[in-house]
Amino acid sequence: MMKTKILYFLIFLNLFIFQKLNSSENEIYNKIDLFGEVLEKINKEYVDEIDQSVSMDSAINGLLQSLDPYSSYMSPETFGEMQTETSGEFGGLGIEVGMESGVVKVISPIDDTPASKAGIKAGDYIVKINNIQVQGKSLSEAVDLMRGPVGSGIELTVRRRGEKKALTFNIIREVIQIKSVKADLLEKNIGYIRLTSFNENSGKQIKKEIEKFERDINVKSYILDLRNNPGGLLSQAIKISDFFLDNGEIVSTKSRKVSENRKWFAKEGDIIKGKTLLILINYGSASASEIVAGALKDHKRAILLGESSYGKGSVQSIIPLKNKGAIRLTVAKYYLPSGKSISEVGVSPDIEIGEDSEDFRIKTKTDNQLNYAIKLLNG
Repeated sequence: MMKTKILYFLIFLNLFIFQKLNSSENEIYNKIDLFGEVLEKINKEYVDEIDQSVSMDSAINGLLQSLDPYSSYMSPETFGEMQTETSGEFGGLGIEVGMESGVVKVISPIDDTPASKAGIKAGDYIVKINNIQVQGKSLSEAVDLMRGPVGSGIELTVRRRGEKKALTFNIIREVIQIKSVKADLLEKNIGYIRLTSFNENSGKQIKKEIEKFERDINVKSYILDLRNNPGGLLSQAIKISDFFLDNGEIVSTKSRKVSENRKWFAKEGDIIKGKTLLILINYGSASASEIVAGALKDHKRAILLGESSYGKGSVQSIIPLKNKGAIRLTVAKYYLPSGKSISEVGVSPDIEIGEDSEDFRIKTKTDNQLNYAIKLLNG
């Protein structure tokens, strides 16, 4: 039975590699033979009996994760769960995560969610979930471990830059309901807009809030807060960037196929009529957040304040497979108007201001970044 499974997998590898063969094809075939030999040795010699199906899934996932932190394999079960609406049945923590060096890395905690309230931060590495080691597991396996019934508890062990010891967080799962846009009038003359994700209604909601502010003659400037915003829909990032530009390129995507490369441009009409715009970013600002911040910085339309962003400048597609599973595969990269790639570099602020205390919380008295921005805008 094991030999049959290995044969199928080797045929899969042959088909995967066939189109790439060149002068080194003998070396590639030797690697395939080596892979088959290793699988055979594991089956015969490994100390414990192995689940052959899980081993094959892990091999496929390893192939994908060797490409970049965002490509991965989803088993039929995982893919099915992703497609199913589970509102009210499963609880979450409220974090966007990726994979780095075999460990789950927090891209961003989302405002007002259990993870954010517990103190999880962007850049934290999750090394254990309920005392189970994450190293060696796929991203989808780790995410499955974090899922559970609403009201149930979970223990996360994380490693954080600057901390010598691992930190432990006990969190209660909740149904995650995200309000993507929040607005407030600061100091009676600054329109403050907090955007926590880019969903299908984000652009419409931001425009509505700006129109309210524009009816107030005292509003002289704006703050767009993109901190801990992990991203979302590209279409909304383009739409929101366009609100503040009169012309010029917003973003472009480049893929392996030149015919699929695209560029998006701003239409005439700055809805805040040239008023000063300041954008707050941090390490938790990723993907669509970086497109908006980067485009407006490149066009010198906004002042960026805070910390360098995450550096997730790639596009993933979900590609279904015959076994009813799927692969999440990076198919393109984002490029700013300047031609720079966001990937792994991020967007740097014009004014670098880090969090100055352990008690730091966004839009509270401890928010030194926002306090600095207010003082800067009001002279």
